[in-house]
Amino acid sequence: MGLSGGDRTVMRARQISSIRLGFHRRVAVEPIAPRASGRQRRAKASREVTVFLDRDGVLVRNRSDYVKGWDEVEIVPGAFAALARLRSAGARILVATNQSAVGRGIVRRETVDDIHDRLARIARAHGGPIDGFLVCPHRPDDGCQCRKPKPGLLMRAQRERGLDLSAAFMVGDQASDALAALAAGCTPILLGDGAAEVSGSLRARTLGDAVDLILHATGVDS
Repeated sequence: MGLSGGDRTVMRARQISSIRLGFHRRVAVEPIAPRASGRQRRAKASREVTVFLDRDGVLVRNRSDYVKGWDEVEIVPGAFAALARLRSAGARILVATNQSAVGRGIVRRETVDDIHDRLARIARAHGGPIDGFLVCPHRPDDGCQCRKPKPGLLMRAQRERGLDLSAAFMVGDQASDALAALAAGCTPILLGDGAAEVSGSLRARTLGDAVDLILHATGVDS
């Protein structure tokens, strides 16, 4: 389920993608910051945190008939601003999503990848680049190890990126997100009031509120 509440409006992806972002062709590389001292680098590493995000219900609005193409993507307002806050605090951002519509033959994997490419470009333009997308394409009855609530996607990220999952958070809107996080040793944060209670989970109304919790827990100001 997505976040409920009449106080939330949703912007269609086509509206976001049509905004002129003001890129300049001559600005191709960001200026190189002064080299940090060894102490500064160690301090940064000690507080570096990974935040896993579910996709549907967190970044984009859920659909009962699945998101089948970019024209059906509806961006949750404030989502990319929340990602920018995480990035400015030094967090890694990974999206971990169940996409059983692929296994059901409803959506092609290439279409899912295209949606993610577009989301990544928008996130980067808003100052909150996403480090990667972890996708389970299987149906619930396939018996895979990557479909949440199993922790396979998160464990894969640990193997491939050398992450400390004990210092990671998982933000989602379903009990399966929280259960996957707990199984992997992460801290789960459930959004809204639609998901069942999961012992050991934190609660937040919006992604922005979840970012507040993360920054407070890690002692990093936004």
